[in-house]
Amino acid sequence: MAIREVIRMGHPLLLQVASPVQQFDSPELHALIADLEDTMLDMNGAGIAAPQIGVSLRVVIFGQKLTVLDGASPSNPRYPDADAVPYTVLINPTLTPLGDELESGWEGCLSVPGMRGIVPRHTRLHYTGFDQYGQPIDRLVSGFHARVVQHECDHLDGVLYPMRIPNLKDFGYTNVFFPNQDVQDE
Repeated sequence: MAIREVIRMGHPLLLQVASPVQQFDSPELHALIADLEDTMLDMNGAGIAAPQIGVSLRVVIFGQKLTVLDGASPSNPRYPDADAVPYTVLINPTLTPLGDELESGWEGCLSVPGMRGIVPRHTRLHYTGFDQYGQPIDRLVSGFHARVVQHECDHLDGVLYPMRIPNLKDFGYTNVFFPNQDVQDE
């Protein structure tokens, strides 16, 4: 429907806890999801949350909505080495870590353009929620999929990934950390 402006770190809405969605399968919700999808695709995002486009609702989308041809796996230009994550609309999510194991990995964010940081995340995760039609979602995930879900759902609780970086020596500009790579981070 429309590519929306992504608000950036420092905007007060990004620090708020988003409200639960009350009405599923509504024209307003479908329009929001279409705008999220258009914006995420335009910016080559791995995911995006409604608060990032100025809507304080507990809605995230993530993953690739591409068809896989000839056995090739769709990849994201911002995370070219990461495993593909299935396209998902996740509303009113609940996340439950499976165990205490954490893995540190590089993250970026559409609301923190041009920067990356090393963030510890749970390696295995159980998440539940609903799709845009109110149908339940219940998944056990690991790896990059788990990282993306945790990152996007943090936005619903007013948390940006730099807040989770334990050592600020591991936070900086993408082109400084990766000078010889074509890592897309607007």
